[in-house]
Amino acid sequence: MNDPRCVRARGVGPDLAIAVLLALVDTGATLVGGSWWPNDPGALAWALLVGQALACLSLIARRRAPLTVIAILGGYTLLVTLLISPLHALTPASGGNVWAPFSTAVAAYGPLFYTRHREGRASRRVALVALAAFTIVVARPWEPSITVITIGLLRTALGPLLALYFDARRRLVLALTERAERAERERHLLAEQARAEERKRLAGEMHDVVTHRVSLMVLQAGALRMTAADEATRQAAEELRAAGCQALDELRDLVGILRAPAEGAAGDEAPTAADVARLVAESNAVGVPTELVEEGDRELASPVVGRTAYRVVREALTNVRKHAPGTRVEVRVEYAESGVRVSVRNTPPTGRPGGALAATGSGLGIAHLRQRIELVHGTLRAGPTPDGGFRVEAALPGYVPTAEAVA
Repeated sequence: MNDPRCVRARGVGPDLAIAVLLALVDTGATLVGGSWWPNDPGALAWALLVGQALACLSLIARRRAPLTVIAILGGYTLLVTLLISPLHALTPASGGNVWAPFSTAVAAYGPLFYTRHREGRASRRVALVALAAFTIVVARPWEPSITVITIGLLRTALGPLLALYFDARRRLVLALTERAERAERERHLLAEQARAEERKRLAGEMHDVVTHRVSLMVLQAGALRMTAADEATRQAAEELRAAGCQALDELRDLVGILRAPAEGAAGDEAPTAADVARLVAESNAVGVPTELVEEGDRELASPVVGRTAYRVVREALTNVRKHAPGTRVEVRVEYAESGVRVSVRNTPPTGRPGGALAATGSGLGIAHLRQRIELVHGTLRAGPTPDGGFRVEAALPGYVPTAEAVA
């Protein structure tokens, strides 16, 4: 493409070759009578022939100064025309020829192509005016001749037409290239966004799973500290409990804020509704009395719904262990064809929450759980009960296709 930004990089070699070639062609065509050459050439004719060669050599600057080239060749053609008529200082052998050299066809290419890209619309108007004047000088409409006017128009119109074609082609290629680059950038951004979402999803899953397990360890360590017979065991249990609380706090800082609404499949070996019983057993094992009531057939819940129910129970039991010591918990799961209802209700706590364990939460557990449930078109209600306890209740659809939900 002939972008002016690349003109200097190309050098003058090609333009010099074109200029020399056309100077030789025009000189030869003039000498054989193809232009204004007279039958009896004198000093003026030879001087004009040298001037014509020099005017043709101006094509060296056709990229950098196309309007200057037009002015030189147009001025030379006008000079020859004036010398022939009305001054009658030169009498050509054939009066029906075009006086302009062939180089004008190449010179006419430049103004619409090179000048436009440098200076914009204003230069295009100047180029059109220059080409119109150039055409008048070459075609000599004041001396009506179909042959001269036709050949003159062809010489001055062919270049601009080619310039418009190549300019349109250049702009089309640039537009297609820009569109391809934009599509590539968009593809890259989408890939980056997908990777970021996946990282957030994995971070959220790690936060959920590790928080659940470490909170169990902290409670077990606390129970061991209270029941151990010797001081060394109690000290070790206290250190284990403190380390667990610190780990939960650091985990919250590292990945808690990375949790995203669009979280994917379970990271803890794809839990199902059947694993709810394991959560209840773990809760009982660390000293939180928990009762499980299941109604209906578990098979009525699709895998996505089963995983979501598992997470509801896990989040609710984790919150109970953190914030409601001395409470009793009832986990109720009802399976039906129309949907699955999960309810986790705890009685009023009998003690104050442990400062270290309660402080490890991010405060976003219920909010993230609600986002997860909304992904499967379910609803979540969480709040205190009239007797001072707390209830988390989720209503889930009976079936959610795995390919259509992120669970």
